[in-house]
Amino acid sequence: MLYKPYGRTGKDVSVIGFGGMRFDNPQDIDANAEIVLHAHSKGINYFDTAPLYCADKSEEIMGAALKQLKRDEFYVSTKSNKAAGSLLRAELERSLQRLNVDYIDFYHIWCIVRPEAWGERLEGGAVDAALKAKDEGLIKHLAVSSHLQGDQIREILAEGTLEGVTLGYSAINFPYRQAAIDAAGEMGLGVITMNPLGGGLIPNNAETFDFIRGEADESVVAAALRFNISRAPVTSALVGFTTTDHIDQACAAVENFEPYGPGHIAPVQERIVEAFDGLCTGCGYCMPCPEGIPVPKFMDSYNQMLLSGGKTGPLMVRMRWHWEISGDQAGVCTRCGACVERCTQHLNICDRLEEIDGIYAAELEKDKQQAETKQD
Repeated sequence: MLYKPYGRTGKDVSVIGFGGMRFDNPQDIDANAEIVLHAHSKGINYFDTAPLYCADKSEEIMGAALKQLKRDEFYVSTKSNKAAGSLLRAELERSLQRLNVDYIDFYHIWCIVRPEAWGERLEGGAVDAALKAKDEGLIKHLAVSSHLQGDQIREILAEGTLEGVTLGYSAINFPYRQAAIDAAGEMGLGVITMNPLGGGLIPNNAETFDFIRGEADESVVAAALRFNISRAPVTSALVGFTTTDHIDQACAAVENFEPYGPGHIAPVQERIVEAFDGLCTGCGYCMPCPEGIPVPKFMDSYNQMLLSGGKTGPLMVRMRWHWEISGDQAGVCTRCGACVERCTQHLNICDRLEEIDGIYAAELEKDKQQAETKQD
């Protein structure tokens, strides 16, 4: 296993981290704890979880495994999405109990998916409460977990409160987050990447994305992981493991791996940006929208439909559970065309927004009819 420093914290973290949000059958605490222990035996030392993951069982699963390890053999990360300081404190204390630890190595201000959300955590006292817990030794390092675009995350990091960031980053969406990656590197902060496989898009469309493989890459999955950890500021890429085989495959992908050089990464980036003219790269140049529509989030969701061959289910899942946006927001588009003019790929964003609004309305009607059928 390879290890990289987490910013200036003095902690060396495995370049593959364990993402604890995809356990199969989370009610089986012991069986899933064995998967966590297997990951540790392979050299993984960073374990990420959160309240609510896996029917609110993820922290318990992690705790069942971690209590069997020496405390200096692992780093655990968990989170809170509470704005009020008192609620964050209560959630922290519950996490400590469920994880069977006396302190959290990396504690995250969680679910910053709107630019205003960070201000709400400051005003509500959540950040101050976390810093107080850090002074008490209950938290070792404070970080943020965010799905904002790169320059917005950069503004949060520039405040100087945090020691690291966890964000979504992959060969697909790198333009959307690169500003944050670069800023974290310049500030000496740790960077943990979520969804390095593009939320499953890359392995599920392996033939489409085969070009990201280098000569030594045995699979597109290995290439996607290596793309992440080749970026100097990136400390570790989180993978949501469900089996020991998945762990073995991910660990094999980074064994004795030498980071890609510009000669490989630059052509991959160029092809993503230039050749995939129908796939939004998330650069964010379409913003701001005069109607307040979060256009990049809708376009990212539309990507899921394109790459699934036109299926609407992936689009709906992305909107509801990843971005937490409602499809009817797309319907307020006035077709002013400002986003289309700024789009570097010349996508017809207005047409896509109208289509998303129609799909959302159709799904609501379908849900309504199913509910009425059940009542009858």
